[in-house]
Amino acid sequence: MASSNPRRSGAQVLIDQLRIHGADTIFGVPGESYLAAIDALYAQRNSLRYVICRQEGGVANMAEAYGKLTGKPGIAFVTRGPGATNASIGLHTGFQDSTPMILLVGQVAREAMDREAFQEIDYRRMFGQMAKWVVQIEDARRIPELISQAFHVAVNGRPGPVVVSLPEDMLADEVEVADAGPYKVSRGAPAPQDMATLRELLSKAERPILIVGGGGWTAEACNDIRAFAEANHLPVAASFRNQDLFDNRHANYVGDLGVGVGPALGKRMKEADLVIAVGPRLGEATSANYTLFDVPVPRQKLVHVHASPEELGRVYQAALPINSGMAHFAAAAKAMKPVDGSRWKAATAAARAEYLENIKPGPLPGAVNMGEVCAWLNKRLPDDAIVTNGAGNYAAFLHRFFQYRGFKTQLAPTSGAMGYGVPAAVAAKIVAPGRMVVSLAGDGCFLMNGQEFATAVQHGANVIITVVDNGMYGTIRMHQEREYPTRVHGTELKNPDFAAYARAFGGHGETVEKTEDYPAAFERCVAANLPSIIHVKTDPEALTSRITLTQLREQSLAKQKG
Repeated sequence: MASSNPRRSGAQVLIDQLRIHGADTIFGVPGESYLAAIDALYAQRNSLRYVICRQEGGVANMAEAYGKLTGKPGIAFVTRGPGATNASIGLHTGFQDSTPMILLVGQVAREAMDREAFQEIDYRRMFGQMAKWVVQIEDARRIPELISQAFHVAVNGRPGPVVVSLPEDMLADEVEVADAGPYKVSRGAPAPQDMATLRELLSKAERPILIVGGGGWTAEACNDIRAFAEANHLPVAASFRNQDLFDNRHANYVGDLGVGVGPALGKRMKEADLVIAVGPRLGEATSANYTLFDVPVPRQKLVHVHASPEELGRVYQAALPINSGMAHFAAAAKAMKPVDGSRWKAATAAARAEYLENIKPGPLPGAVNMGEVCAWLNKRLPDDAIVTNGAGNYAAFLHRFFQYRGFKTQLAPTSGAMGYGVPAAVAAKIVAPGRMVVSLAGDGCFLMNGQEFATAVQHGANVIITVVDNGMYGTIRMHQEREYPTRVHGTELKNPDFAAYARAFGGHGETVEKTEDYPAAFERCVAANLPSIIHVKTDPEALTSRITLTQLREQSLAKQKG
């Protein structure tokens, strides 16, 4: 009996499955190992966008940013060997940030495997601890089954990355096979007894605090958790680089837990008697190197809500662990009868006042005050602007002085990866062309993926990137001065003219050497309607928003003498 399924190459089957599962964009650098897939993409070029990037690290970061922004798996396509190793940085970010993404990797032909063929790597071994699942498709007839599984693994439970290895000869095989259906999201929900126990714990508390974070949120879930906080007068903190889950302008918002946490908030967290952590893993950055909560049993009563049962009890033994998706828990929390929060209402207001005091910029060495620049951006940017950054001391200015307005306005790596902000901004502008996209990058951070500025120009992604140039790897210099004061080595940087760099690619460039010149430079970037770079030259003395380089050195020397 004749098959009712058309005969297709493995590559065509693959691309058809991506479309069935709702993919609309693929980020990639072309390689000979997946030429058949590129040809199949050509046939679908009007319905499936292929964003050509300049390096696979940028590819993976863009796919990760897509996943963060949309909640759908970001799709990255790279070639074998060097392409895959370059892409590993974005995969690691996706894993630590609980972001759904799928990394498709071209592989050597099946007949050449296990011979250390040209650029051959065993991706199961390479990516085993960086992905939720790694699979190699040996038979083109199994593509629908295994790609469906990849999407389901990426989005369900704790979201994360999946790696799919694709032997190049398998992509060329012609097969007759039925397509799979679109993937479905399945989330756990809290049991009624869980919510009853939560209410009982909350009714007996004196100093409760709510933490929001992690992946798997929706706009509705954010609205529901806000209603829960309002009804119970709860102070709300955001986990590291998850500040956009709760409007920072809201009266219940009291700050973020991360690198350089406000001292007042850190003190309140340690003194709390009930912590309701909804979504975060409570990792090293959010827990201040595991010092805010005792391990394994916190002195605060801990309610830990997470989509993955494997995360519950992994570090901290919660008084009440709840395995639930964010949307289901937030809806149940909103529906829960409020407790009498009058006992801590004043404390919530006081914590809010401390937060507002903490985001007031103070004096800094040099002619450019990045605290004041971020405070100006806070007033200037529209509520739906997307703000991205990578890693470095410069980012602490953004996190401290900028107020994130709402869901999906922040793209930043909880993995602490440098080089993330630029490709994330490019991806965000491609996905949401009608929204303003602004990125902050350090001088070291920018040049780790600055080549993706060319991608921005090629694809008309008119991002505005501020490069904060202090001529050094500032975070490492900070640690160097803390541990080995005066012994400066290996952290100095000789930088190019970043404004000229922008113009060389066909973009717009500005140079700022005084705080008061930044607003006009930013407005000229907006008016240029081109991908833009603002080269901001800062004083190395302005090491962080709280301490100067000299102050830190003097403290370290005094500690060594004492």
